Amino acid sequence: MATSVVLQKIVKAYGEVQVVHGVDLTIEPGEFTVFVGPSGCGKSTLLRMIAGLEPITGGDLIIDGQRLNDVPAAKRGIAMVFQSYALYPHMSVYQNLAFGLETAKLPKAEIAVRVQRAAEILRIEPLLQRKPKQLSGGQRQRVAIGRAIVREPKIFLFDEPLSNLDAELRVQMRVEIAKLHNDLGNTMIYVTHDQVEAMTMADKIVVLRAGVIEQAGPPLELYNNPRNIFVAGFIGSPKMNFLKANIEGSDATSTRLATSTDVFTLPRPTSGAAGSAATLGVRPEHITITPGSGLKLADVRVDLVENLGGQTLLYTTAADGQTLTIMLEGQLQVELGSTVTAHIDPARLHIFNAEGNAI
Repeated sequence: MATSVVLQKIVKAYGEVQVVHGVDLTIEPGEFTVFVGPSGCGKSTLLRMIAGLEPITGGDLIIDGQRLNDVPAAKRGIAMVFQSYALYPHMSVYQNLAFGLETAKLPKAEIAVRVQRAAEILRIEPLLQRKPKQLSGGQRQRVAIGRAIVREPKIFLFDEPLSNLDAELRVQMRVEIAKLHNDLGNTMIYVTHDQVEAMTMADKIVVLRAGVIEQAGPPLELYNNPRNIFVAGFIGSPKMNFLKANIEGSDATSTRLATSTDVFTLPRPTSGAAGSAATLGVRPEHITITPGSGLKLADVRVDLVENLGGQTLLYTTAADGQTLTIMLEGQLQVELGSTVTAHIDPARLHIFNAEGNAI
């Protein structure tokens, strides 16, 4: 049966320096939760506190209804997969998978069953007699995950497990871990700085900054309704464009906005006061350059074109020097130095106040 994890006012401090500031979070049984954020935001520290590898300075860690702050890591029913594979080089794959179970003095017959089951799940049965040096990076990572599976934990923790792999292997292993979650149904918590991994794997994304949760929720909720500029810029690739603007006025049905180059009316109200500064957010994939295809955003000069096959990326600059990245479907021929008009569906435009919060 899957297990819930509840963090209540979790604090972590190293001496006088506090790095995690009263985090509250509930992870439902069987949920795949991904912690994302820039380096130093506290995501790995939070994971290590859940694992029992870091003491909790304040607050409560509740797993399956029990407070586990002071319970040793080995007794929490948790298995962790690290960034480093940390396989024993002198042991075969089978021996690496079995070692922890042998240390726990499980019967050999049960060890064999567990190892065989993990090997079948991860499709590494032909590799069981090989040494780690005879494996590829992706195969080594499978073995590291298998070492966690054989313990039959209630919760799996992953600390940036794919960061040592090349781009193709990362995509492949992303799929493998997602399949593993579907097959086992365990609660999984995954740490990464790669928001693409988060978007494609998670049931719930938790965006952290400086030891605080900025927003938590399903991937598309964060993508479509970011709470602030930080979340808006962190979720999505290429990242969201931001343009400086002013709110000239708002009524029950519309908002009048002014950038340094254009003035336009948005057909929806906002809570921003007339005369206040604002930031407009628009995702590259929501911009078009087809005449009459939406609200005119700006005339921009094309500085660089990247043809990716399925999409064409335009890197552009408006007359006031603000930059705009545009992602267009298909293979388009756009001349460098030419001027195009960026259009946006008004419903796709995000507005943030001077403090960076969505309005």
